[in-house]
Amino acid sequence: MSEPIHIAITRRVKRGREREFEKELLVFAQRSLAEPGARGVNCIFPVPGSGSNEYGVLRTFASLPDRDAFYQSRLYGEWLASIESLVEGEPLCRELHGMEAWFRNPGLAEPPVWKMAVATYLGVVPVIMSLSLTLGRWIHGWNFVLNNIVFNAFVVVLLTWVVMPLITRTLHGWLHSK
Repeated sequence: MSEPIHIAITRRVKRGREREFEKELLVFAQRSLAEPGARGVNCIFPVPGSGSNEYGVLRTFASLPDRDAFYQSRLYGEWLASIESLVEGEPLCRELHGMEAWFRNPGLAEPPVWKMAVATYLGVVPVIMSLSLTLGRWIHGWNFVLNNIVFNAFVVVLLTWVVMPLITRTLHGWLHSK
């Protein structure tokens, strides 16, 4: 089984065209989730009043072939055509690995590894403690392997879609301070 592929894309939007771009982005993001191999999409908007016109899209695919098929798809081609007059320059794309997928923020440098580790620790500890007190009580009598598979699946899901997005938003100023 292959590892999921995380892609970060940033786009600069022409001044005065931000609302049009946001509308197109949200419609496209929703439609793109139905594509084969799509595992998630997060849209990152500039902070209001920051003056930034840089938008980010974090995408997860089940595999490299799914990623490649998506970027060759009709849906993606139509999306590019629909935003052509709204953006400036070419998109910046990069594949993310490991923890950096949680900490990528368009326009900002990645935090130091030690800060990513501290933030991850702050997310992992309460998730494992909470699950041990709740789910753990329900599955403690299960076979060791099955117990661990189910327990760790819950840990990964909660970290990926609930806890780490909250942690990275909450600690944003500290993570990206010099």
